[in-house]
Amino acid sequence: MERLDGGSTVPPHLAGGIVALGNFDGFHFGHQAVVGAAVARARAEGRPALVATFDPHPVRYFRPDAPPFELTTLDQKQDLFAAAGADAMVVFRFEAALAALAADEFVAARLVGALAAAGVVTGADFTFGRARSGNAEVMAALGEQLGFAAQAVAPVALDGEPVSSSRIRAALRAGDTAVATRLLTRPFAIRRVVQHGDKVGRTIGYPTANLDLAGYLRPAYGIYAVRGRLADGRVLAGAANLGIRPSFTPPKELLEPHFFDFAGDLYGQEIEVELVEYLRPEAKFDDLAALTAQMDADCARVRAILAG
Repeated sequence: MERLDGGSTVPPHLAGGIVALGNFDGFHFGHQAVVGAAVARARAEGRPALVATFDPHPVRYFRPDAPPFELTTLDQKQDLFAAAGADAMVVFRFEAALAALAADEFVAARLVGALAAAGVVTGADFTFGRARSGNAEVMAALGEQLGFAAQAVAPVALDGEPVSSSRIRAALRAGDTAVATRLLTRPFAIRRVVQHGDKVGRTIGYPTANLDLAGYLRPAYGIYAVRGRLADGRVLAGAANLGIRPSFTPPKELLEPHFFDFAGDLYGQEIEVELVEYLRPEAKFDDLAALTAQMDADCARVRAILAG
């Protein structure tokens, strides 16, 4: 799958495509409906299917001090878009020049001028352009004016409420991995490079792979049943602590998965860790013996969860 700079002219073999446009953070059930509609239409018309997104997220541009909130990195989005059938991902760099474009300027310069879009598909609630002046109705009117077909996909609802990234974030902050998984259609996953840590875990029989959380949303701190996906395709079962490790000084915010029955070296490798189920909050222990006893119990419980 190709990754394109949204500020440059699209290659000829991807011109005249159907473009799914949105932030798509998390690429949840609702986002999948938007991209699915674009891919289906592209295939029916014999055109390329492109997914256009923004980086950084507009919230990060307008509120740089906002707490971390991302559900997916750009690389994760690319993999998810490819799996959904898209031919290319277009990345609009969200910076001052883009933020200053009025809705009609954005469409004329970026969607029609740069991408030569024959069609644009968005969610019905998607907004764009300076001061969020553009919406689905504006996109449809601009399509008639500039010669492309606009389509707005209605929100997808589960349990009587629209699926949204904010709803997923709330579930993860509450430790409700089941709801988050249903809305995402897969477990929430953190993909990072394994760092060297304090190596205390290996001294008590629980070596861990240490991952910083970077710009990801902070789910509820605590112990999780997890699955790790390695670059070579292997999938590892394990238990992880996500949080500040209150039993150790100084506090350090990390995701620390311990993978069962695995003895390889993961340092410097990028891995993806799925949060399958939340077990309990973090706790502080008086000594390593107490910590180890609790880890024994946690791991036994996680093995049962993942086996089921």
